Amino acid sequence: AITAKSDCPEVEVPVPLFFTIGVVGLAENFLVVVAVICNRNLHSPMYCFICSLAAFNTIASLAKTWENLMLVFAGVGQLDQRGSSETKLDDVMDSLLCMSFVGSIFSFMAIAVDRYITIFHALRYHNIMTMRRTAAILGVIWTTCGVLAMLMVRFFDTIFIMTCFIIFFLISLVLIGCLYVYMFMLARIHARRIAALPTSGSGALTLTILFGAFVVCWAPFFLHLIIIMVCPLNPYCECYRSLFQLHVVLLMSHALIDPAIYAFRSAELRHTFRKMLLCSDWR
Repeated sequence: AITAKSDCPEVEVPVPLFFTIGVVGLAENFLVVVAVICNRNLHSPMYCFICSLAAFNTIASLAKTWENLMLVFAGVGQLDQRGSSETKLDDVMDSLLCMSFVGSIFSFMAIAVDRYITIFHALRYHNIMTMRRTAAILGVIWTTCGVLAMLMVRFFDTIFIMTCFIIFFLISLVLIGCLYVYMFMLARIHARRIAALPTSGSGALTLTILFGAFVVCWAPFFLHLIIIMVCPLNPYCECYRSLFQLHVVLLMSHALIDPAIYAFRSAELRHTFRKMLLCSDWR
């Protein structure tokens, strides 16, 4: 691709930093998944969706860590950067990253709907959000993401992937934003009844923090994709593109931030993490 000349040198991030963020994010999110699976007190729809979100973050961390290892091996001459098998493997890693992103959005939507039902249909919540329906929703989410990942491997096209990414990202922001506004408007009408629910407000605030962190970490990367398509020859755009590695670091940091939010907002998860790390009999 033809790029514009720019006085902005590309900002390079050391490979060990990429690798460290990927490994730590992988460990943290795997810990969340194990905690939710093993602790029966966490077997509720909201924590199942949080577990799904952590699992998708685990996939993203694994994909980026493996990709960084490939770059290291290619740098020392152990891999051919342009080899057919290496290219296919790189496509698989990119597809897993796409799967993680789409799955994270779907998980956020599921958590948002769950919080909506919890707050505004509290008396019917356990009849509406049964564990069987939760499992069915998760099955649909993971099946859809898996099919999309396979299609991306089979019909990999950079411009098409970028366009779909951007459109899906923007539509998702609008949908979840509209749900937030609707929940806020209803909350003002039913303020006293909602105040009587001790856990609903906490869950809604946790979702807000999680989604806010997601937007902050992923938005610069998507702005980078938009700039690539809109102004590839503009020197000012080239200056922004020179920060690409920092955008990737921010993207990968999302997997580090989410578990910290879970632990900070949930006493039960903190207790489970403590018992797991100390190898105590937490059952």
